[in-house]
Amino acid sequence: MKNFFNEFKKFAMRGNVMDMAVGIIIGAAFGKIVSSLVEDVIMPPIGLALGKVDFSDLAWKLTDDVSIKYGAFLNTVISFVIVAFAVFILIKAINTLQAKMAKEEADAAPSTKKCPYCCSEIALEATRCPHCTSELKKK
Repeated sequence: MKNFFNEFKKFAMRGNVMDMAVGIIIGAAFGKIVSSLVEDVIMPPIGLALGKVDFSDLAWKLTDDVSIKYGAFLNTVISFVIVAFAVFILIKAINTLQAKMAKEEADAAPSTKKCPYCCSEIALEATRCPHCTSELKKK
């Protein structure tokens, strides 16, 4: 049983698990900010423009106890669109940065190799060493 807990502790303390936990916490906080943005900043002016409509109160009453709250659903859809757009922008920036880093690594690829006979630097495409004139094997 002690070994089980040690394995779990080792798993939980790995970097990627901790990164994921931080991401989830920040994502939840970001979701609250977006919800507040939609409900408190975006929807009130839209409701005012449409005749002082409070979207969170919009509902179709089916019975006295049952209603379909389409206004709250509309707020949630707008929140989702904002979060999805923010995630899209973030992923796009990360992909651009990764592509730039990959290009820099590709540009830094070696353009020379060592002659196996005299150990001098020669071009990668060389078939004969210009220093010792040894014939080189093609790879």
